[in-house]
Amino acid sequence: MRHGDKLNNLGRKTAHRKAMLANMASSLILHKRIATTVAKAKALRIYVEPLLTKSKDDSTHSRRTVFAYLGNKEAVDMLFKEVSSKIADRPGGYTRILKTGARMGDNADMCFIELVDYNENMLSAKAPAKAKTARRGGKKKSTDAKVEKTEGATDESSKSE
Repeated sequence: MRHGDKLNNLGRKTAHRKAMLANMASSLILHKRIATTVAKAKALRIYVEPLLTKSKDDSTHSRRTVFAYLGNKEAVDMLFKEVSSKIADRPGGYTRILKTGARMGDNADMCFIELVDYNENMLSAKAPAKAKTARRGGKKKSTDAKVEKTEGATDESSKSE
């Protein structure tokens, strides 16, 4: 039974799974966006987001800890120099999963996983939010409309006289 076991094993043994997630995390940091299956993307998000949080503190200890997970010097350098400055003010949720449909060969659910602050299309397409108008009393608006109608009627009646 798998009571309380929340880890998705992805059909792999431990060493293979850890190596695969480390390689995918390095690729995500270096390329900012990778295409993979939805199950792998969800497992990768759980793997990489704590590393991104740890990169906010640029100390020797945090660099060594992240390197122990990634095993790629270039990815660690990119993470601490470039990525950490972009995510410094974000409290979490550093990755986004965009589903793209099914893979042709085996019908697996495919997606893109990307770093949120690096998708230029979504950042530029974000329109400024217009100010919300508060509508708390529907009665007030309808009475205003009645007042306007009655004022218009009195104006017309005064014109006809």
